Amino acid sequence: MAKMLSRVAPWLPSASRQRDRTAGAAQAAPGETGIRVLADEDTSALWDVVNRDPVGNVFLAAHLETAKTARPTGSGAEILGYFTPEGLTGACWAGVNVVPTGLSAEEGARLGSFLAAANRRTSSIFGPAEAVMGIWSSYQQTASRPFDVRPRQPLMELRGKPAVPASPDVRFSEPEDLDVLLPACVAMFEEEVGYSPMSGGGQHYRQRVRSLIGKGHSLIQRDGNGEVVFKAELGNVSTAAVQLQGVWMNPKYRGRGLAAPALAAVVELSRRFAPVASLYVNDYNQRAILAYERVGFTRVGTFATVLF
Repeated sequence: MAKMLSRVAPWLPSASRQRDRTAGAAQAAPGETGIRVLADEDTSALWDVVNRDPVGNVFLAAHLETAKTARPTGSGAEILGYFTPEGLTGACWAGVNVVPTGLSAEEGARLGSFLAAANRRTSSIFGPAEAVMGIWSSYQQTASRPFDVRPRQPLMELRGKPAVPASPDVRFSEPEDLDVLLPACVAMFEEEVGYSPMSGGGQHYRQRVRSLIGKGHSLIQRDGNGEVVFKAELGNVSTAAVQLQGVWMNPKYRGRGLAAPALAAVVELSRRFAPVASLYVNDYNQRAILAYERVGFTRVGTFATVLF
């Protein structure tokens, strides 16, 4: 059961707490190149790395704004620092998910070897494509077979006003929306990933949806009968940027030109949190890319994702 939940529920606490963090892997010493777990005293240097690209690094930025520290979390997740003689130059969140920042392909490969030597297990690797695919090039030698590898996912952003009028019917979700919103979230997940997040009982996924509503990170549009027309989430939120996730249009409403106005509304509502809206999308989903471009999103980079 734990293995199944780890696969379908990347929102769960890390299962890797107290693992051997050093087995067979190079540890960074002062003035040398290497990798080590970051601590409180590394927080300022980590912010310097994250702030090089606040949009691409929104996952770590959101964590730092909440935790105020680079040290390991209470749930067992860690941030690994990549050091050169110049100091901290890159980093990687290592919990249920693996999320690199500021790493080249070569540095990612070295970090992947570190994770493999420490026998770390993960539900996904995602982030800037060069680093993700570098990690995967070495981590795959000991990793389980992935569910999917998506090497090219355009990273897009929108600054300023959307290019189309916003739908007035999109709003922040309320607690009373939960029971109708949850099936829409499950449908989106199944379309995107290929299996149900409700495997193993679904209580964790239901709690995640409830938590997003409570934070004001869930948005919804319902029709006159109360059915969900459209929904989206603000998956990662910092004061510099928000990253949209879980964008979904009810199939019965597709092809009516409703997606762009709904997305524009999400962008405008997201301004409550940050001045830049971003997202990443599978490169083969041309329909979605065209919708995002119609709203005013432009490509600023490339992400990659490995799903287990």
